[in-house]
Amino acid sequence: MKLAIALCVIGLVACANTGVVPMDKGTYLIAKKSPQVGFGPPIGIKGEAYTEANEFCSKDGKAVETIKLEETNSGFVRSAAISLEFRCVQK
Repeated sequence: MKLAIALCVIGLVACANTGVVPMDKGTYLIAKKSPQVGFGPPIGIKGEAYTEANEFCSKDGKAVETIKLEETNSGFVRSAAISLEFRCVQK
């Protein structure tokens, strides 16, 4: 029981999200990390990042333009992670 609680706490702490961070010249960054178990691509957090970026840009009636997307697959003692650099452009 104590092990299960400890694993849940570690899982919650391991989740990280920067939110939308302004960079320079109208570009933004969203970085996310997931406590995804096992090996595989960061599909879930990639979708979350694009949803967050689209919500941010749609406030001004704009669309997301991806500048750079970096993905790290989860693996042994490594969490899945993504880094999305984007800008908001006219639709």
